Amino acid sequence: MRFFDRLRYGMARFMEGRYGMDPLNRVLFFVYLGLLIAGMVLSRLQLRLAYVIVYLLELFVLFAFLYRAFSRNHYKRRAENDRFFGFFGSIKAYFKLRQAKWRDRKTHVYRKCPNCRAVLRLPKKRGKHVCCCPKCRRDFSVTVH
Repeated sequence: MRFFDRLRYGMARFMEGRYGMDPLNRVLFFVYLGLLIAGMVLSRLQLRLAYVIVYLLELFVLFAFLYRAFSRNHYKRRAENDRFFGFFGSIKAYFKLRQAKWRDRKTHVYRKCPNCRAVLRLPKKRGKHVCCCPKCRRDFSVTVH
């Protein structure tokens, strides 16, 4: 067996039962890379205090990344990932809605249901219309200018 095959199989045996990578770990990895680059820039600029702060943040993020990747406690890592998506999922949804509104600005309007606050995508027709919310099944009027 060649050296690289043994190394690959040994690594696969080591990672067996461990948590590995998930979206939160990917974010931590890219944050680490960003801090690494910022640290390089700060060291070239001779800003010692800022460099030390960034270096300590680097170590913290690297430790969190490695701890999560090699952890065997899947339940806690999954809960951390769910909390991460709960926080950043709403931010992502906000920008995705803005993108959709911009893309559909000529053909559709977006309105909130006054009862359940669901965002509805409606065809752009001038005048006053009655719309039925698909979520709560209540009728409400919509005016498009």
